[in-house]
Amino acid sequence: MPVYQLIDGKALATTIKQEIKLAVDDFMAKGGKRPHLAAILVGNDGASETYVNFKIKDCEEVGFKSSLIRLPETVSEADLLNHVKQLNEDPDVDGYIVQLPLPKHIDSDKINLAIDFNKDVDGFHPINVGRMAQNLPCYLPATPMGIMEMLKRYNIETSGKNCVVVGRSNIVGTPMSILMSRKSNPGNATVTLAHSRTQNLAEVTREADILIVALGKPQFLGADMVKEGAVVIDVGTTRVPDSTKKSGFSLKGDVIFDEVAPKCSAITPVPGGVGPMTRVSLLLNTLKAGTNEIYD
Repeated sequence: MPVYQLIDGKALATTIKQEIKLAVDDFMAKGGKRPHLAAILVGNDGASETYVNFKIKDCEEVGFKSSLIRLPETVSEADLLNHVKQLNEDPDVDGYIVQLPLPKHIDSDKINLAIDFNKDVDGFHPINVGRMAQNLPCYLPATPMGIMEMLKRYNIETSGKNCVVVGRSNIVGTPMSILMSRKSNPGNATVTLAHSRTQNLAEVTREADILIVALGKPQFLGADMVKEGAVVIDVGTTRVPDSTKKSGFSLKGDVIFDEVAPKCSAITPVPGGVGPMTRVSLLLNTLKAGTNEIYD
């Protein structure tokens, strides 16, 4: 029997979805409007297509209304901005996302800034990021929010712990470092934000009580980079060709699971770890938007 605790994101997400469904039923029984999540999908990126389809299925499960706006790869930036404006102004839409990545001819920052922060359930708008940094009510980025929920519900002690976040993206690494250092529970950790330019990275990661790996480099982190008893959160989900799978690929995390797990006190798998919690966090943000819990 393994001595480590498996942090099962799939099972936890199922539990939270049931909680959201009950909240939606209760809200509507009191005369509230059904929460409505919309998504804009540009082009035919396989991973994005899969992710958006999951989101639609998730919405059905919890009783949300969902809308999908499909746009061609060749859509102009001006046309995309016009769709964003329409969603901003649509009173029936509580929250929406513009699925990333976008084609190279479109400025993602310009699109992000155009989204009404009141409907920014991805939590990427600078107003939401600024409020997060000051520990004010806001929509949190979905993946960091999901990880915090995991730590909380698995009763993993973070206060005073040494936390190393590997990866500094605006979507995961940077907000994760802010959340883990905030005066909250989970939180109150001493945080190191490491990245591709960090010297002696293995020495840094071996100091971590909690190690959050979000590099997007499959099978990057081995047992030699982890200290005994660490909690390891693997955010990586890279499609790797695999002829034994019907889909032709398998999902690999940034962590070599079989090698690292025996050294851990707790670890997330890939798949079935952080991924489902990212999706459920988007639902939680949409529920907050639909019930005017944060911004009214």
